[in-house]
Amino acid sequence: MTDSMMSKAATMEIPINSNGDTGTLTEDDGLEQDLQQVMVSGPNLNETSIVSGGYGGTAEGIIPTSSIKGSNMHHSSSSSSMTAEEATRGVAVEKLENMKKWSINTYKCTKQMISERFGRGSRTVDLELEAQIEVLRDTKRKYETVLRLAKALTNHFYNMVQTQHALGDTFADLSQKSPELRDEFGYNAETQKLLCKNGETLLGAINFFVSSINTLVNKTMEDTLMTIKMYENARLEFDAYRSDLEELSLGPRDAVAVARIDAAQQQYQAQKDKYERLRSDVIIKLKFLEENKVKVMHKQLLLFHNAISAYFAGNQQQLEQTLNQFNIKLRPPGADKPSWLEEQ
Repeated sequence: MTDSMMSKAATMEIPINSNGDTGTLTEDDGLEQDLQQVMVSGPNLNETSIVSGGYGGTAEGIIPTSSIKGSNMHHSSSSSSMTAEEATRGVAVEKLENMKKWSINTYKCTKQMISERFGRGSRTVDLELEAQIEVLRDTKRKYETVLRLAKALTNHFYNMVQTQHALGDTFADLSQKSPELRDEFGYNAETQKLLCKNGETLLGAINFFVSSINTLVNKTMEDTLMTIKMYENARLEFDAYRSDLEELSLGPRDAVAVARIDAAQQQYQAQKDKYERLRSDVIIKLKFLEENKVKVMHKQLLLFHNAISAYFAGNQQQLEQTLNQFNIKLRPPGADKPSWLEEQ
């Protein structure tokens, strides 16, 4: 027991004051110093030692665990963790920077939009291009009306053809069951079947007409209008950064202001280049759209006129020639219904 007390006494820390004299520490001060010591120079888990002897024993039985794990594993794990942390930090910084740029751009554009609405801000105007854009929007609205009415005509005509088909079957059945009216029912059955056949041929032409108009309106024109929307957004951003540069140019010319003006000048130039590029794209797309519209509508209007005229004139041969002229293939009866495999 005496040896144990002597061993503990030998390991006790004796505080020294600034004069080199031994001083006494209170219990709280000692606890605080212990916590600071642990925080500053606490044990490294990778350097933990296994002690074979008791407390206060010799160092002969100490085995460092770092020698068990190996130095290569330690370096690879630490380097991989540092790489992962750097990558995560880089992604976070990039997202934060993008959010900052987006917020500044949104603020400037909103400010410019409000200024234009209330007549306090100036905007860049291209009268000729804006007139062409307005004509396109008006044309799209009118073509949408044509498309809606053509679809309605297709639905009504399809119902009529189905009714004619059912009526022809009924006349044919009555012709077999009514000997005294066999010829009369037979004539009407043949007439309804012929009308039904011609009606299906006309439906093929009208469906082709509707499909072509739908592609022109909802794909070709819509693609051009999407480019126009991008152009209008670029115009708003260009005017926003132009107004910002003009406001800075009217202010003081100290070192900080000059740096801000230079940065604003670079942003203005970038927005100007984007605006001019999209403006050129819109002009080119409007030109090609007009050429494509004339070409498509010339073909479709000729098809629609010839098919309708041949049908109501009762000219079956001319109606079939019209479909062959425009390479329209009729679907066989029941082709609209999906197969059992497609329904799964």
